[in-house]
Amino acid sequence: MGRIAKILQVGRMTYESALKLQKLLEAHHKTSKGGIHDVLILVEHTPVYTVGIRSKDYSKEVEDKLLSLGADFYRTNRGGLITFHGPGQLVVYPILNLKNYQPSIRWYVSQIEQTVIDVCKELDIEAETSPHTGVWVEDRKICAIGIHGSRYITTHGLALNCNTDLEWFSHIVPCGIEGKEVTSLTKELKKE
Repeated sequence: MGRIAKILQVGRMTYESALKLQKLLEAHHKTSKGGIHDVLILVEHTPVYTVGIRSKDYSKEVEDKLLSLGADFYRTNRGGLITFHGPGQLVVYPILNLKNYQPSIRWYVSQIEQTVIDVCKELDIEAETSPHTGVWVEDRKICAIGIHGSRYITTHGLALNCNTDLEWFSHIVPCGIEGKEVTSLTKELKKE
């Protein structure tokens, strides 16, 4: 029998507010004796650059430059390097207990990637994985993934570029991967 996750559609929200919501749901998972459901938070963020735990390179000067563009800036506990979240991007934060599925972070990331590939296929976009985490259309990243796991409870998640203004990515090296582009459903389909 499959597991059921509740879907929480929160609309447009600041990154800070979504982070507080994730932490609240994660804490409920950790302190509950089984009555807590897995939740998928669906959100569209106001402009924000986030940096994962592997990113130590961003000085106060770089942070101030990004803030001057009109975006927020957060250092987070998720995996991965720097990325952008903002309008036109579907961000999904699965707050799951992996013990209810398969207690493996590698398996979990693979499942996220395959789900996004399947969504792209439904839209006639040929997407795939690469040696770099995330989902790609040729060498253009359409979906970033950065997660955190604690006692098999997941937070953070994925960001699928739907009709995102890709100019925001030009101020960073997205996910720390040099020489690669970022794309969106709009760009690939040549329509909104």
